[in-house]
Amino acid sequence: MNGAEPGRTDATGLSREMIRRIRRIEIRTRRLVNESMAGEYHSVFRGRGMEFSEVREYQMGDDIRTIDWNVTSRMGHPYVKKFVEERELTVALVVDASGSREFGSVNRMKGEMAAEVSALLAFSAIKNNDRVGLLQFSDRIEKHVPARKGRKHVLRVIRELLYAAPESRGTDIAGALDYAMKVFSRRSVMFLISDFLSEGYERAVRRAAKRHDLVAIVTGDPREETLPRVGLLEVSDAETGESLVIDTSDPRLQKEFKARAEARRENRKRFFRSWGIDFIELTTEKPYDVPLVRFFEARARRARA
Repeated sequence: MNGAEPGRTDATGLSREMIRRIRRIEIRTRRLVNESMAGEYHSVFRGRGMEFSEVREYQMGDDIRTIDWNVTSRMGHPYVKKFVEERELTVALVVDASGSREFGSVNRMKGEMAAEVSALLAFSAIKNNDRVGLLQFSDRIEKHVPARKGRKHVLRVIRELLYAAPESRGTDIAGALDYAMKVFSRRSVMFLISDFLSEGYERAVRRAAKRHDLVAIVTGDPREETLPRVGLLEVSDAETGESLVIDTSDPRLQKEFKARAEARRENRKRFFRSWGIDFIELTTEKPYDVPLVRFFEARARRARA
């Protein structure tokens, strides 16, 4: 691998630049996991339930419902079953790969931010011996990586996110969640990562939230909220390819654009809150680690309450 030339691929099929890029994300996200999220992840996301661990002698105050009558009859005095939390979880990353992920007006594109956030969540999961799976979608299912454990698996997930080549550019969140419900059949921690600029996803989100521990992560960019005042500007829809010329110096257009963006955001927040669905709003102009850590800390406090 060390002998590979820039732009050339090695035995893994990755170029040196691709390997460097994946490695940079690994180093950054693993550091954030170790420094900021290591103690919170376990508190926030619990396992599937309780599993039998061992038996021990009955002690005053033990719940008599936990008595193991078979062992008790053999030993001649009471023994109780001891249970521990079944920790292993499946973390399902359901990530928007539509054309709008290629948009970014500040520090990075939304798709790059989604990849780094996914890496952060994935490394948090494997640090706690959980499994990680990936589902990428546009208006069709683009890629499904079954849930597995381990660093090599997470690096594959990061590679798929960074170098995805979707066959379509549209968005169908509802269709993606319907498919995710099939491939992640057991209850999972499901992170739905999208800009949520499409419509008609509410029913599917509610259905997924009933079966899974669903967390919505909204990826945004400041230019989706306000227009720059630069006069005539040709803009195009990243998903449909349609384009038109607009006058960004028009006060009415500025006001209408901002009002629509604010209404879309408030309606989305109202929907999530009304159904008790956790959500995190991220933007390309600010570091994503701060709101993520705040979310984990707030949810950990709720879990301990």
